[in-house]
Amino acid sequence: MTKSTVVPFHSLAAVVLAALIVGCAAPPAAEHTEPPNIIVIMADDLGYGDVSPYDGWIETPNLDRLAAAGMMLTDFHTSGAVCSPTRAGLVTGRYQHRAGVPAVLLADSASPLYHQGIDSEAHTISEAFRELGYTTAILGKWHLGYLPQFNPALHGFDEFRGFVSGNIDYQSHVDRMGRPDWWNGETLEDEEGYLSDLIGDHAERFIAGHRDEPFFLYLAHHAPHYPYQGPDDPAERYAGDDTFPGVGAVTDRKRAYREMVESMDASIGRVLDALEEQGLSEDTLVWFFSDNGATRVGSNGPLRGFKASYWEGGHRVPSLAAMPGRIAAGSTSTAITSTLDVMPTVLAMAGGAAHPDLPFDGTDIGPVLFDGEDAPPRRLFWSSPAQFWRGAAVRDGRYKLVIDRRTQRAAAAEGEEIIDPVPMLFDLEADLGETTDLAADEPQLVEEMMAALERWREDVGAP
Repeated sequence: MTKSTVVPFHSLAAVVLAALIVGCAAPPAAEHTEPPNIIVIMADDLGYGDVSPYDGWIETPNLDRLAAAGMMLTDFHTSGAVCSPTRAGLVTGRYQHRAGVPAVLLADSASPLYHQGIDSEAHTISEAFRELGYTTAILGKWHLGYLPQFNPALHGFDEFRGFVSGNIDYQSHVDRMGRPDWWNGETLEDEEGYLSDLIGDHAERFIAGHRDEPFFLYLAHHAPHYPYQGPDDPAERYAGDDTFPGVGAVTDRKRAYREMVESMDASIGRVLDALEEQGLSEDTLVWFFSDNGATRVGSNGPLRGFKASYWEGGHRVPSLAAMPGRIAAGSTSTAITSTLDVMPTVLAMAGGAAHPDLPFDGTDIGPVLFDGEDAPPRRLFWSSPAQFWRGAAVRDGRYKLVIDRRTQRAAAAEGEEIIDPVPMLFDLEADLGETTDLAADEPQLVEEMMAALERWREDVGAP
């Protein structure tokens, strides 16, 4: 198993707890006669330096608990740097450009991006699991289409309790255009309660109700995406009113942000408790990560950049996976992994495979999770669509090529002559913070990675 040397390990308490449970050696793989249950938990705009397993500034005892019971992935990446693209990649195992969601979908009906959504031809993770006899559910944020034809109930989910928008009021469940946005399947059906609590309520109910059959549960938390509202903050958005501040009215956003993360952590603890109470812990993979890096309200720790950028802070995120008896407790892996790998991995656990006409861009990283192996060599790519072009990036082993439009604009403002694009090259093993540009020293490597980026763009349809 590879060990991290450039990022922080678990807190001492988590390591001690892991040692008391099973020690450091990986346990032999248990024989499972029943299909495994799968729970995928996604946070929203949570940073690499936010939570305590990654030595973050917010105490998250239930994420510590998950880390102690399983594996911390320290080089795990999202396929996008904003909400919708990553979610499209997650639920298809393919780059989001292939699924028709290369950019974040907007709530304003005057925008063309309001009318787009997940491609009807996409084969989703929920459809794949349902074909294997699983019961499927999504609780929380969808953000893969506002119009009725994009509703998750029409894309393989037996149950949907949540919202389709990019963000809603945590108390009133109204979106940023003043529309109510809390659904039961294809029906608007509001419920009283703070958002993270509602997700926990429905998760407990779902687990108890399906304990005797295999299930796939996708918990898509809203926290800590704005509006910044802790559990005790009042509702600010009301149906038919669009005059509220989009990010929320609280003046101490750090306080609200911390409380939002803490509430999400408590909700995750309820899920872990429910699995224990139902005797399902050893039969269930729980996999947690964020959809992109933090905004400036949060923290990306040692990483450069924030959400919506292709610096590491935009797409390297916390990721924890646990399954007692299968994943070594308290383990850490530096394998280069991605949200694109989630669907291939969990589907393989259940005996499934990619749709024959829609091959995965991700890979089955079961050997990483269950055997402590490294991931096979491959390149990862990021690029925003032309109309919102922020730049692009390529990861190839220890090296990363970055094209950052904002950096180039800043240079142009200082009077430099800029020919777009200007690639930069970084050695992440020696320079995790992406501070030293090696492009001038490695022209052949830059040329090879730029050529690979152009081939990838043509392949996925990302001009």
